[in-house]
Amino acid sequence: MGSKEEYLRKPSQSQSPMRLKLKILLLLLSTNLLSIYIFYGSADHHRWLPSSVHHWDFAGLLRELNATQSKLSASQAQVVLLNQRLASTKSLLERLLADVGQAHRDEAPEQGLEGWAHQLGGELKLAVGPHKLPLGYTPNLGSHEMYPTLGTACRRFQEELVQFMSYDVGGECPSDEVFAQRLMLKGCEPLPRRRCHPKSPAGYVEPTPFPESLWSIPPDTSIAWDAYTCKNYTCLVNRSKQKGSYDCKDCFNLGGREKNRWVYNDGELNYGIDEVLSIKRGAIRIGLDIGGGTGSFAARMRERNVTIVTSTMNFNGPFNNFIASRGLVPLHISVAHRLPFYDSTLDIVHSMHVLSNWIPDVMLEFALFDIYRVLRPGGLFWLDHFFCHGKQLNSTYVPMFQRIGFRRLRWHAGRKLDRGFEKDEWYVSALLGKPLT
Repeated sequence: MGSKEEYLRKPSQSQSPMRLKLKILLLLLSTNLLSIYIFYGSADHHRWLPSSVHHWDFAGLLRELNATQSKLSASQAQVVLLNQRLASTKSLLERLLADVGQAHRDEAPEQGLEGWAHQLGGELKLAVGPHKLPLGYTPNLGSHEMYPTLGTACRRFQEELVQFMSYDVGGECPSDEVFAQRLMLKGCEPLPRRRCHPKSPAGYVEPTPFPESLWSIPPDTSIAWDAYTCKNYTCLVNRSKQKGSYDCKDCFNLGGREKNRWVYNDGELNYGIDEVLSIKRGAIRIGLDIGGGTGSFAARMRERNVTIVTSTMNFNGPFNNFIASRGLVPLHISVAHRLPFYDSTLDIVHSMHVLSNWIPDVMLEFALFDIYRVLRPGGLFWLDHFFCHGKQLNSTYVPMFQRIGFRRLRWHAGRKLDRGFEKDEWYVSALLGKPLT
């Protein structure tokens, strides 16, 4: 690594040819402006016509007219020469601007990757890397260096990233869960690793044994509540009775609607787990629930010996901690994140409400293709209460699902009427299969 003085000198050295071109350009412009000033300044002192001409002195008048014509001819020649100089300057300016633009484009990759890393310091620099491998080059990586995983969008939020990486090494991490999650939702995902300890809850007690834990509210001392409006689970359970909008408002009330979800099949939008599993009897073993709230879908599947990983975010509630307390596996990633599973490995993917029309169409299509990717041949995608407007259903989403390549096993569309018939709001529930070939 070079010294700070050497690093500060590098940008000036790399820019010296560009500065030289700009100096030449300024010199040419100054020369031509001086020519214009001299030309027009001298023209103000020419006598184009005599101040007093006797009307009877025709010979003298003719001489003055001839002299004026000669001066005009000379002036026209100067104008032509001046135009030529200006055209030459314009051409040179265009070439110089093109060279400057190309120089910036040539430098962009270095500034965007290595250049950005050189600007960093402290813990952030260590987290970004790269770091040389102790045993040298390895064909597995195709490199002698290792780069820690870091979301590309993190570079757009360097100030916030520096704040996230500001802490005492080996000490307690800042209580910044909300700040960190917002960074993730901006695309800075995954976040860099840190060398600090998350705050431990006071009076921690061991979790409830399995399988009782599946439908038990954990002790309040199982988590630190700093990041949330509620400071205990009783408050979260009672959210379902309160006014206001909360993400997954009644998810923490395990004795309410959560207890009956996916138990019954009404023949329309609500599918029952047992009916779905009967389609692939014994062949559904592992899967993913995208945006699974507090993990009740995974709990129902666990009762049937199916292992489900639940992805969720902590939107003003400890969703990930709650899932873990039930003896289930949480995954703290956003809906924009590439699914962290290898191709053709999962038996089933489920999503309720999360995949809907609030996601930009292009991003939604990428997400659906990613679901197709991780499902094994013959795997099931259970689309549960997909929300959209009526005009979007046939014009946008039906063609989108056809492009993905799923086979329709079940498909139901129904009106969402709680806000009025005139809203033209719809739900779609579907069971889609990945073809065997």
